[in-house]
Amino acid sequence: MSEPTTQTAGRVSARSKTHRITVTAMLAAVSTVLMFVDFSVPFMPSFIKLDISELPALLASFSLGPWYGVAVCLIKNLINCLRTSTGCVGEFCNFLLGAIFVFCAGFIYQKFRHRKSRKGAVIGSVVGAAAMAVLSVPVNYFITYPIYANFMPVDVIVGMYQAIVPSVNGLLECLVTFNMPFTFLKGLLDVGLCFLIYKPLSPLLHK
Repeated sequence: MSEPTTQTAGRVSARSKTHRITVTAMLAAVSTVLMFVDFSVPFMPSFIKLDISELPALLASFSLGPWYGVAVCLIKNLINCLRTSTGCVGEFCNFLLGAIFVFCAGFIYQKFRHRKSRKGAVIGSVVGAAAMAVLSVPVNYFITYPIYANFMPVDVIVGMYQAIVPSVNGLLECLVTFNMPFTFLKGLLDVGLCFLIYKPLSPLLHK
């Protein structure tokens, strides 16, 4: 009896793996499209756009595991590198921050999954959004903006921030004043949408 049982378990495992790969690919495709759909917000410089492309990665992280969320972030940015005008620097930083966000959310959720899963999802999401926001400052300060300075002088970039809040002084202060809270709110937007659509999509994500 052990041989048929082993074969059945193997078939189930293969189907599960195929399902996870399929769902990851599907969510990565949606995430790639959402990265194209961005828009400006009035309280940020015009070159900073808002999008919800981390939403599918968050769904993957909760339903399949944190590394699948990271995979969705990686795939969408690799595809968007084909249309970039910044030498993939923006996509690289987007991947780093998105991966931090969804990995933290999915990892903490897994720790709570066998108890109060919704509580774990909320805690993980907020921690992930906060980590993404805080780390956006060094990532942008040391990686993104030094590269962007080759296309637009730092003084011009700072001037665009000062046009909104004249009292900010220097790039680091601009990033702390503008980018960090903006990134946190962007993460919370993804979280709110995730909680709205996760349950209706759960049969597709899990079966």
